[in-house]
Amino acid sequence: MGKDVIVACDFSSREEVISFLGKFPGKKPFVKIGMELYYALGPQIVREIKERGHRIFLDLKLHDIPNTVKKSMRVLSELDVDMTNLHAAGTRAMMEAALEGLTRPDGSRPILIAVTQLTSTDQTRMQSELLIDRPIDEVVLHYAENARLAGLDGVVCSPLEAEKVHGRCGADFVTVTPGIRFDLGSAGDQKRIMTPAQAKAAGADYIVVGRPITAAADPVQAYERCLAEFLD
Repeated sequence: MGKDVIVACDFSSREEVISFLGKFPGKKPFVKIGMELYYALGPQIVREIKERGHRIFLDLKLHDIPNTVKKSMRVLSELDVDMTNLHAAGTRAMMEAALEGLTRPDGSRPILIAVTQLTSTDQTRMQSELLIDRPIDEVVLHYAENARLAGLDGVVCSPLEAEKVHGRCGADFVTVTPGIRFDLGSAGDQKRIMTPAQAKAAGADYIVVGRPITAAADPVQAYERCLAEFLD
């Protein structure tokens, strides 16, 4: 399914996101539309950005009973996005239902991936707040295996876990990795992070990059730096 840099367009208004995308004349970055933008503007902004020629990762992280997720995925399948996701913690039954709902009558569908553990979660927090006592790597790999068994295409994981996920689930199992920073000292609310070059070496298929690009003095230069470090 290839490798690419996905730019996280975590904005709350149409003006902000269209202005940002307008900084890339002649380029059509793969973009992530997350909860902030989707909840602010709804499916119309997805359609508009798609019409501008961008590939879209719709990052809504569905997590509910299987029937609700199935019906929701059926609606999302009509938006013609390229990738979408859910929480692996919703169980294999939920993931199987999601896949069924997302698949169109002609058999086509977006890439479907599952969130294992958020990159803002570390071992201490997972144990003390989620009451999961297993090592975080073991939990991520178990969730990834459940996603594979449910028929999903891959997972969202930290770049630290990408190589292990491929080892467990196969080279073709997609790893989408947020938690990317040029400077590892500027982690923000992320806990498990890498640089683009480190993520490439770890075997990540896609990296999701937000603030290092969107908040940069020169977003285009930052995007091109990501491409150079991750793809070249």
